[in-house]
Amino acid sequence: MSPVILSLKVAGMATLVTLLTGLPLAWLLGRTRFPGRSLVEALLMLPLVLPPTVLGYYLLVLVSRTGPVGALLESWGIELAFTWRGAVLAAWAGSFAMFTRAAQAGFELVDTRVEQAARTLGRGEWSVFWTVTLPLAWRGVLAGTMLAFCRAVGEFGITLMVAGNIPGRTQTIPLAIYDHVQANHLEAANQLALLTMIGVALVLLMTGWLLRPREVAA
Repeated sequence: MSPVILSLKVAGMATLVTLLTGLPLAWLLGRTRFPGRSLVEALLMLPLVLPPTVLGYYLLVLVSRTGPVGALLESWGIELAFTWRGAVLAAWAGSFAMFTRAAQAGFELVDTRVEQAARTLGRGEWSVFWTVTLPLAWRGVLAGTMLAFCRAVGEFGITLMVAGNIPGRTQTIPLAIYDHVQANHLEAANQLALLTMIGVALVLLMTGWLLRPREVAA
C-alpha cells in the first residue's frame, strides 16, 4: 500500500498547489485582456503537448543541486530532486495546465454585468471576486480541480525524471505498476491498475454529479 498512500499524498498536495497557483492565472486569462495574452496561453499548453520526459528533464535541471533553483533551495535546507517533494512538483507540472484551462472556461462564462452591478453597490474588486465571480465560475473550477487530481495520480514520465523511482520514498502507483510489469509480477500490477481505475472513475462520477444542473423546486 506504500505507493497508494504516497500517490494520494502527492496528488493531494499537488492539487492544492495547482489550485493556489492556477486560480489567479485562470481568472486573469478568463476575465482580462492584456498584451502577450496569446503567448501566455501558448506557453500554458506546452506541458500538454511536450513529451513528459522532456518537461521532466528541464525541471530536473532546474531543481537539481547544481541547478539555479535547486542550489538556492539547498542553501535553505530544502531538497526537491529525488524526494517526495519532487514528485509533488512533477504532479503539479503535469496538472497545472489542465486545471487552468478548465477554470478559465468557467470564468469566461461569468456575466460581466453581474460583476459590474456588484461594483456599483460599492463592492471592491477583491469582494467581487469572492462573492460574485468565483461562486458563478465554481463549476469550471471544480472540474479543473478534479481533473488535476486525477492527472496528478496518474503522472509517470515527469515524476520518473524529477523524483526517480525509489520504493518507499518516491514510488507512486504508476511507477510501481511499471516495476511490477518489468519484474513480470502481473497480478500485483493488475491490482494496482484496477485500484487506480476505480478510484479515478469514482472521482469523475462524483464530479459529474456535482456539476449536474439541479431542478429548482416550484
